[in-house]
Amino acid sequence: MPPKQRKPTPGSSSSSGSSPARAIPHIDPNSSFTPESFEKELKSLAQKAQSETTLHYFTEQSIIYLKSAALLSLIALYSTVSQLNLSPTYGSIPSSKWHSKLIMAGCFAGWSTNLTLNRVLPFKPEKLLPLLAVYVPVVQFFLGKVSSTLTAQWGPLITEGLTLLPLVTISVACVATYLEGADLPGFLPSWIRDALPGLGSYGFYKLSEKVLGGLAEEHIGQSLLNTRVGMELALAGSYAALAPSKLLVLALPALLHTALLNTHLPTGNALANLNKGLENVGYVVLDRKESLTGYISVVDSPKEGYRVMRCDHSLLGGEWVKFLNQGQFKGNQVAEPIYGVFAMLEAVRLVKTPEKIKDNEAKALVIGLGIGTTPAALVAHGIDTTVVEIDPVVHEFALEYFQLPKNHTAVIEDAVTYTSRLAADEEGQRFDYIVHDVFTGGAEPIPLFTLEFLQNLNALLKPNGVIAINYAGDFALPPPRIVTNTIHSVFPACRAFREHPRDMEDFTKNQRDFTNMVMFCTKSTSGEVKFRHPSNRDLLNSPSRQAFLYPQHEVKEEDFVKAEGEAEGVLRANDTERLVKWHESSAMGHWGIMRTVLPDAVWEEW
Repeated sequence: MPPKQRKPTPGSSSSSGSSPARAIPHIDPNSSFTPESFEKELKSLAQKAQSETTLHYFTEQSIIYLKSAALLSLIALYSTVSQLNLSPTYGSIPSSKWHSKLIMAGCFAGWSTNLTLNRVLPFKPEKLLPLLAVYVPVVQFFLGKVSSTLTAQWGPLITEGLTLLPLVTISVACVATYLEGADLPGFLPSWIRDALPGLGSYGFYKLSEKVLGGLAEEHIGQSLLNTRVGMELALAGSYAALAPSKLLVLALPALLHTALLNTHLPTGNALANLNKGLENVGYVVLDRKESLTGYISVVDSPKEGYRVMRCDHSLLGGEWVKFLNQGQFKGNQVAEPIYGVFAMLEAVRLVKTPEKIKDNEAKALVIGLGIGTTPAALVAHGIDTTVVEIDPVVHEFALEYFQLPKNHTAVIEDAVTYTSRLAADEEGQRFDYIVHDVFTGGAEPIPLFTLEFLQNLNALLKPNGVIAINYAGDFALPPPRIVTNTIHSVFPACRAFREHPRDMEDFTKNQRDFTNMVMFCTKSTSGEVKFRHPSNRDLLNSPSRQAFLYPQHEVKEEDFVKAEGEAEGVLRANDTERLVKWHESSAMGHWGIMRTVLPDAVWEEW
């Protein structure tokens, strides 16, 4: 309804004889005034006020959601970074045992205590986040030095309980507080409005964890910022940018320790300081890098005279360096491996075939490089050898620090992708020998033992060819039986051999039988696998090969354990849980074995 007309009109005086009070909107005394113009100006002012209110509303709501998304993204990335920092000390599988449970506990605690934290703390809880984040590398560093006492069973739980759990709890509490100011659509039922902030936050967290965690793992080691501790420092800086405060002065001791004393950060004299810590146990780290498959390092034992390549909490192989070009070994084409299984893999050449395979005409495919012991021997015999290795750092270190010759074909790619593509090409390359030698810290890489992958290898093997498959696992558990069944379903003629006889005392006392088993198979549907005796040329003037090249400790059907209620059958790509459920037991046992192979300090000083 338009306002009443105001009189007097321009040029006249008011009824009281005094000047009229200034009205809103202001009326120019020299302009013609009508009710319509007054209403139009009033509407303009109302629209402007409403626009300003709407802008303020959307700005306020946007800030709420952006701050929530930022905190959830940071903690999602920290989830992956935390696991990466534990894997060199405990291995990836033991590190993950309690991880998801801790995340859930932190989410529950944060969401349910946000009001209490806001009431109890003399400052906003978000101001704690930079401090918690910057002290994470310090706590990890010191707890890592007592990992042998904490053990793989409890070490990851205690470490993440003191580092990741507080970060998750405070972050989620802050998000819960932010979202209390979120204005959800009124047409939604009340129960949806109550549940949506929590469910939406968790869904966003899981999506961020998958995307950001995947990017962190994919690009790890490409720069200082992409290293394990480098990412933790970057995350701490991000928290500080989101919640600056005077409390940040308390972060200075942690920053100084990480920058100057934390040997896990690959800067300056960090490697020299790391080696000082290893002097007492007689080991030296020659080189180290963080890469796709884990923390990779080359470790020397000057006293014992051997060298190994480490990947997280496992060894990819090793060789005796004290024999290189010394005495009877002078001029040898290959090094002496410290593990007999790598020599046994070369027995793939000793398997009798319907038609003799000539070395100078043969082609070999090696899946998994390690330090390159088997490829080096195949090359030494004149065989055209292709090596498929997913990790470029493993290949780099094998060339630089071990006796891997350069005259081989290197394929730096995921073996599943490579073999699928090659097998699909009917005109593609085929091989006389295939050596399948992969292992990842206490558990088999499941995709490389599925029926589908083995069928691709079968397609790549020539009719007259031979395949050797190295399987490392705990024979006191069912997985070796499942894997063996799968291999037999693809390759009809096979024989399996252990690296060493079963240690009955260890098996009886600890219910543990961790060993390497090599299965030699052909595509023949009739007859068993037989070996010729090695010649001097086969042995390559190597005592290790003289002792281990010819397979000796055959594995029989009764040596395999079958789980109670476990169905017979093969391992398929869509049924990998059959093996995953046994990974924890196998990895825990492997962790204990590795701690007897090298001193604790070697595993802790990475």
